[in-house]
Amino acid sequence: MTAMKFGIVVFPGSNCDADAYEAVRLLGAGARYIWHEERSLGDTDCVILPGGFSYGDYLRAGAIARFAPVMAAVERHAGRGGLVLGICNGFQILLEAGMLPGAMRRNESLRFECRPTCLRVERTDLPFTSLCQPGQVLQVPVAHAEGNYFLGKSELQALEDAGQVVFRYVTPAGAEGPGANPNGSVNNIAGIVNAAGNVLGMMPHPERVVEPLLGGSDGRLILGSIIASWQGGARSA
Repeated sequence: MTAMKFGIVVFPGSNCDADAYEAVRLLGAGARYIWHEERSLGDTDCVILPGGFSYGDYLRAGAIARFAPVMAAVERHAGRGGLVLGICNGFQILLEAGMLPGAMRRNESLRFECRPTCLRVERTDLPFTSLCQPGQVLQVPVAHAEGNYFLGKSELQALEDAGQVVFRYVTPAGAEGPGANPNGSVNNIAGIVNAAGNVLGMMPHPERVVEPLLGGSDGRLILGSIIASWQGGARSA
């Protein structure tokens, strides 16, 4: 079977692109870098918008990257049902592009937060979580200054009712609480998906925990889910 192909978008200021590239290749997938000025994704199966500081985070995180030429191709890819994963700055870009609802504010601490966090898996019927168990707690690190996810009250209720929250910050025992939340995100939200279930944005970095030598391997469950779901689809096609 042909290996799944990931496209890692590189913006000026991206700094987690190589991490994402190496992580998916470690899991047996193909990968290539896609420069922000490209207007086609080629035969990419899953697009990753990686972490970093695209365009220096001028104006606000992700605000300029949203207008990069490549983003039109990313939106077309998502519109056709293609998979898109936005990690940290990539999540911020998806919000700015309107591909996911909500906005990011400065962390409540007003500091750059870089530490391990625990995430509770809220859905396992998605291509991004198919290898996880319902309610499973994963340890995945964060590294951001603007990760305080916000959505208005009515829109937040609609997001919750639609089951679009995929990950929440919790304690190691799986309980919600302010002590488990590194940035003040509303409802302890760490990751959300679009209504179609093919575009995921998350602040924590699964690409940084794919082998024990790096401090953990729970990121394999997220990136590995994408690959396993694609392989299942390829077999049934």
